[in-house]
Amino acid sequence: MEFLEPIRQWFNTYPLIGEIALFAVILLVSWLAYKITHHIVLIPVKKIAAKSKTKLDDYLTESKALRYLVYLVPLIIFINAASLFPDVEEIITTVGHILLVFILLRSAVAFMYAINSYYETLPASRERPIKGYIQVLAIIMYIFGTIYAIGVLTGQSPWVIFSGIGALTAVILLVFKDTILSFVAGIQISAYDLLHVGDWIEMPQYGADGDVIEIALHTVKVQNWDKTITVIPTYRFTQDAYKNWRGMTQAGGRRIKRAVYIDQNSVKFCDEEMIRRFERIYLIRDYVRQKKAEIEKYNRSIEADTSDVVNGRRMTNLGTFRAYAEAYIQNHPKVNKNLTMMVRHLAPGPNGLPIEIYLFTNDIRWKNYEAIQADIFDHLLAVIHQFDLRIFQNPTGNDFRRIRGEA
Repeated sequence: MEFLEPIRQWFNTYPLIGEIALFAVILLVSWLAYKITHHIVLIPVKKIAAKSKTKLDDYLTESKALRYLVYLVPLIIFINAASLFPDVEEIITTVGHILLVFILLRSAVAFMYAINSYYETLPASRERPIKGYIQVLAIIMYIFGTIYAIGVLTGQSPWVIFSGIGALTAVILLVFKDTILSFVAGIQISAYDLLHVGDWIEMPQYGADGDVIEIALHTVKVQNWDKTITVIPTYRFTQDAYKNWRGMTQAGGRRIKRAVYIDQNSVKFCDEEMIRRFERIYLIRDYVRQKKAEIEKYNRSIEADTSDVVNGRRMTNLGTFRAYAEAYIQNHPKVNKNLTMMVRHLAPGPNGLPIEIYLFTNDIRWKNYEAIQADIFDHLLAVIHQFDLRIFQNPTGNDFRRIRGEA
């Protein structure tokens, strides 16, 4: 900074005013250097990045990594100008070197986060997020930077300070307990493939039911179906139970498990008229004929007296309805034929006899899944009366009015 020496000599007559004026000149030179560097380096780099085909340079220029580096120019000018202020030269140099280190750290951390932002656009990021590792690395870098700053201020070697930290290990473990637990949990989550960004999870103890939108070092963010955000400590995913619906996505089917409740008083044996009617139903025509022939053959083999309904085997309207329901879902275009399908009885109770429909749709999208489920049960509820069955339903006011003969 020799070009500033004549200015300093000129103000020797008035030392205080001279020092203030000299400091103002250095501030002005530093500001001009910052502006020139910003316009010559930063703005052209951003324009070049915007025109390039790759997206990585866009994330780098959008981050603050380059902006922090530009701050180095005025800082270096101040450090070099410290010799012009002998009384405070050591203070300016010390503070300048500390700021230099932290600016470099901030730039390096911003650079790492820019790399992570680009990585999150790649498909691999859903299965192997790296944000947690970057956060750990950033913490370690800041710890080293802080120790270096303490060493510069105290005049001690940073290695001497490191040796003294060993005695504070217990305190450090206590302070960074959650960080250490989360870091280990992050490694386990990644190694055992427990959680991906985009997974639908349920964790009732934290009120979480929705999609994972971020896996970081300390927290996992879940966007619930009501669009609220639940934040869960990362290490909890290796300690607490939760449900991950990823298997549903990978299997290509979403389960329907719902029952129709039958009034048990409507269950009865089929007479000839009912059997003839059932034979006209396309989906179960072959079933009815085969079942009828099978029952007749069996009754003849045991010489059953079929004049009494309790003798031998007979078809029932409920059994025929179950056969129809199974044939209907097997022929439904939105049912996944490679996964389990069945229509089964559940234990009867005060609400009637449950006939459960168990299947998987071939469309796992929520809205479409609900539409498919509604379509299946709309049809079954509408057709059940064709089998002389009644749906169980608690009586309503309209039922009582009908019993009393009111309109």
